[in-house]
Amino acid sequence: DLFERTAEELARHGLSCECLGGGRLAHRPEERKIHVYGYSVGFGRADHAVTTEKLKAEYPDYEITWADEGY
Repeated sequence: DLFERTAEELARHGLSCECLGGGRLAHRPEERKIHVYGYSVGFGRADHAVTTEKLKAEYPDYEITWADEGY
């Protein structure tokens, strides 16, 4: 998983991290759309509103939406 790989890499540099939850992304680049949804079985649901705001800052020309439904 992405979190485990990232945590291991950070540990090699004397850093640590904490997973605040998970979810999924549906990316449709041809439509310039990203949809954030779902949850992680192991980590629970991330705050999708926060994720969406961070994505909007990085991809201002995309339509970015979120929902708590779905897996």
